[in-house]
Amino acid sequence: MQNAAQPTPSVRCRRRRRFLAEGAPDDRGNQKEQNNVSPHERVKQQTLQILSNPLSIGMKSLWVFALWLLFVAPGGVAKQRHCMFRVHAQANSQDTAVFATSVHAQLSGKDVAIEKIPRISEQDVVAFYPYAAANGTYGVLFQLDEHGRIALDALSIERRGSLLFVFINGRPITELAIDKRVSDGKIYVASGLTAADIDLMKKDWRLIGQKKR
Repeated sequence: MQNAAQPTPSVRCRRRRRFLAEGAPDDRGNQKEQNNVSPHERVKQQTLQILSNPLSIGMKSLWVFALWLLFVAPGGVAKQRHCMFRVHAQANSQDTAVFATSVHAQLSGKDVAIEKIPRISEQDVVAFYPYAAANGTYGVLFQLDEHGRIALDALSIERRGSLLFVFINGRPITELAIDKRVSDGKIYVASGLTAADIDLMKKDWRLIGQKKR
């Protein structure tokens, strides 16, 4: 009686196949759902799948970087400027070529190392005011935003006795000796700028004293 009450193996197999067939997801439905998923969500899903695989170390780094670009980079994309303004700090002469490069300092007449990454850039400038220099060029007073003001203040404290190198539109313009604290967020370039430089600045920043655009 016990054997008669038990289902035969063939019945069990048929029921199992039927169960799997009924419970199996519809590929077309899955494809439709995937197509409805936003690109951001799709990258997140794929990234989580890759990160869950301990054998794909290289792909982990690649997808983490891609995820950062997709979700973080757009918020940090800076507005394109017409005028390039870069301030580089003097570097330690022992720094490697990865972090520093050598330039000829006009004040000392010697080759000195400067940091490759600028401490202050055109993104930190909010206003300017041009002056006519005696040698036929122009000087400019730059007004920095809060981020630039804090960066300049920190540099003037940490790097006192060293130099700051100012580049405008790819040209070395001047060197500024750090001899005191600068907390007002202003950088003055005495000369060396052209009328073309001033025209580019007008496209990016308001004049000091004018209302914000």
